[in-house]
Amino acid sequence: MHTTRSAVCFFLLLALSVAVVAAQAQRDPALTEVWDPVPPKVDPGDASRAPSDAIVLFDGTDLSAWSGRDGAAEWKVEDGAFTIVPGAGGLATRTAFGDVQLHLEWRSPTLLTGEGQDRGNSGVFFMSLYEVQVLDSYASVTYSNGQAGSIYKQHIPAVNVTRAPGEWQSYDIVFIAPRFAPDGQLRQPATMTVLHNGVLIHNHVTLRGPTVFIGEPEYQAHASKLPLTLQEHGNLVSFRNVWIRELQD
Repeated sequence: MHTTRSAVCFFLLLALSVAVVAAQAQRDPALTEVWDPVPPKVDPGDASRAPSDAIVLFDGTDLSAWSGRDGAAEWKVEDGAFTIVPGAGGLATRTAFGDVQLHLEWRSPTLLTGEGQDRGNSGVFFMSLYEVQVLDSYASVTYSNGQAGSIYKQHIPAVNVTRAPGEWQSYDIVFIAPRFAPDGQLRQPATMTVLHNGVLIHNHVTLRGPTVFIGEPEYQAHASKLPLTLQEHGNLVSFRNVWIRELQD
């Protein structure tokens, strides 16, 4: 009887030891370490210099990355910035893009006339279709889904962080393009995350379709990559330090 109890105790201790070793092995931090792939090294740049893997769309000197209504970009380049020329039409990048991270700085003119949508109006259109509004919304009042930082007529910015006219402002935007099936049906809608002057105003919001001025947006199948465009709305809005990073699917 004593021998049997000793044997049972032995096997219980052995089982406990095995369980302890197994538990310790499961707590080994190396078991959850992933070493491959190694992210590529990218110089992040700074306030005056784009990341090393970015495509610079304006370096302060010329508009060679852009085309205008009749070919050459006709907006005015001066003092490291470029400014809308009323009546010249919008600008489009010569390169087409899909999923991107965009950095852009803009400035409403110091002297403004008009109210609402007539004050420093322009827009950033991803794929020439999906607009983030540029507007003087510092003290001027307009409809909330059309103010600065709005995803025009679709999403109201969480907060209004617009600076005064004449001050430089920044947009940092992550745009994920919509996906369409071969038959043209929508598989995945577009999304945006937007920071205005470093403040998050849209957090991965879903777009209901391309920007429309009248009516409700509706998706129609289009190419997977299209140019980025800047709107000419007759106001002397300026831009500088524009760069874009293509994102991997």
